[in-house]
Amino acid sequence: MNYIAAYEEIINQQLARIEKMKKGQEFIDYRSLDKIIIGIIGGDGIGPAITAQAGRVLKYLLASEVKAGKVEFRTIDGCTIENRAAVGKAIPDDVLTEIKKCHVLLKGPTTTPRKGDKWANVESANVAMRKELDLFANVRPVKVPKLGIDWTFFRENTECLYALGSQGVHITEDLAIDFRVITTPGTKRIAQLAFDFARRNAKKRVTIVTKANIVKATDGKFLDVCKSVAKDYPEIEVDDWYIDIMTAKLIDQKRRGQFEVLILPNLYGDILTDEAAEFQGGVGTAGSANLGSHHSMFEAIHGSAPRMVDEGREIYADPSSVIRAGAMLLSHIGYQKKADHLFVALETCTVTEKKLVVTGRSDGATGADFADYILEKVSM
Repeated sequence: MNYIAAYEEIINQQLARIEKMKKGQEFIDYRSLDKIIIGIIGGDGIGPAITAQAGRVLKYLLASEVKAGKVEFRTIDGCTIENRAAVGKAIPDDVLTEIKKCHVLLKGPTTTPRKGDKWANVESANVAMRKELDLFANVRPVKVPKLGIDWTFFRENTECLYALGSQGVHITEDLAIDFRVITTPGTKRIAQLAFDFARRNAKKRVTIVTKANIVKATDGKFLDVCKSVAKDYPEIEVDDWYIDIMTAKLIDQKRRGQFEVLILPNLYGDILTDEAAEFQGGVGTAGSANLGSHHSMFEAIHGSAPRMVDEGREIYADPSSVIRAGAMLLSHIGYQKKADHLFVALETCTVTEKKLVVTGRSDGATGADFADYILEKVSM
């Protein structure tokens, strides 16, 4: 293998991507659309089971808009590990074509093969979708009022280690190398989105999370660019933390309530938001938004749990994560009152009232039972 040529190809790909980003794109105005198309992707493992329940809730809340022709739901099949492995692609071409016809997506978890699995070594469907649709911002809110927690994480979605995760090389039997990429325009746009959010929502502090003291080139660039963007928001306090101590400070009762908006590169964002989700009830309850200028995708942050399917327990999987993602979707496309109504219902059903408990096993409620509980609350 010509390693110099492979490295040169990676560099040229990223330089071309930078030029594309520099041209910029305005965010779509959903109010200007004659019809908003919402695609529902079941995914793998428990994905189809939980996404079906979230779809039920969304369709109920948007029933009048569907009837008026303002909203259309489309089911997108084929984004399964079986199909992806069969064609050797992270997203089959025909599936990607259907995805691109939608404005927003509600997506269940998908399986990403790892070394030793029976599946072909295809790239993560999530990573591929983020790159294909340029979903550069992964936004994950975590709110637990009784603990004084109200965090919103802005995780850069198209760079860092994940972006080139399938392009690493084995130099010899003893040496493997992966590549990490951080760009100025990629960092600038996630920082601007985070600071804009902070300004619109009267947040007082934005925290930048890196390991710039050790990873000096890439993390150093991320930190420098974020601080440069911060100068345009003088009313907002800015601090920065290293990822290792940040994981500790999230569980520090004296410190954690001071954090509000956090900006992170891809890998650190993935790790820290999983930790943060534990305060809210675990990763099984958390949803996230993947935002781009022309497409957006909303999903659970947990995996596909194939063991539950193998054991015949998928009907007991907790759909609250994808339902929460659905509430974020409603907010994103302009139905804020419906989103607020659904967020309140989730809070009631999972925290305050909690008449049903989903355990993932037959000693708890089914996903359908929980969705019925949610529908009961949003109907009131």
